[in-house]
Amino acid sequence: MAIFKKTKKEKAVKTMKASETSVVVKSVSAAHSYAHILLSPRITEKATDLARKGSYVFNVDPRANRKEIAMAVTDVYGVKPLRVSTICIAPRKTFVRGRKGQTAGGKKAVVYLRPGEKIEFV
Repeated sequence: MAIFKKTKKEKAVKTMKASETSVVVKSVSAAHSYAHILLSPRITEKATDLARKGSYVFNVDPRANRKEIAMAVTDVYGVKPLRVSTICIAPRKTFVRGRKGQTAGGKKAVVYLRPGEKIEFV
């Protein structure tokens, strides 16, 4: 039955390793910059209409979550978003000049700001 039961030594080693790694992760994340998460702003007609209402659309890293996107906007543009919505963009199959292909997929995020706050794209 030793196969299914863990000994006390194994439990102690696992908890010690988990506590050591959590300390290291916290110190690394404090010095981490989130600027690489925002790939580019999406400049489309719909995004321009949303920008007039205080919402901005960005192409973001597909692995990023909402909290990381909010931290990236705060880090890069200096404004704190009220809410962040994410949309996964599926790749589409194309057929051009007799060749089959596929468009790149990705992820976009809609960032909602407080009234009166703006983001300037240069």
